[in-house]
Amino acid sequence: MNQITNTPIFVQPNSYLTLHYRIVVESGPGKGSVFIDTFDGRPATLQLGVGQWAPGMEQVLLGQSEGDCFSATLPPEDAYGDRNPELVQLVGHAMLKEHAGEDAGFEPGDMVSFTAPNGGQYSGIFKETTADGALFDFNHPLAGRVLRLDVDLLGVL
Repeated sequence: MNQITNTPIFVQPNSYLTLHYRIVVESGPGKGSVFIDTFDGRPATLQLGVGQWAPGMEQVLLGQSEGDCFSATLPPEDAYGDRNPELVQLVGHAMLKEHAGEDAGFEPGDMVSFTAPNGGQYSGIFKETTADGALFDFNHPLAGRVLRLDVDLLGVL
């Protein structure tokens, strides 16, 4: 609420927000599990339009006003996208040794970070070891899943 004019402040494409939010997996493996939940701790801050959230997730915030509490169900294309089978890739033994060390051991489900040729970082989930290396899934962990987003919008700037 704007303190001077006593009118509600609505979320715009470049708004800076303070909010509590929860992301619940609504389909696929882990259905019903909570991916993240800020309701029991400190509120989160989010600046729209800078890539902190997927555009479809930001879209459900637009037009809401300070003090609103709501939930939205997001299909994969509005959240983290569909799973891409080409992002499940074999990483050879030589590359594993170079990036993880000679004695590194992984358990299925471990998140492993790699350095890209350009110096950036990318992460994949270890699936299994094969004779040629290790199989990693470089999709976002929530790709291909329907999600429920619960929001308590505390502040809008």
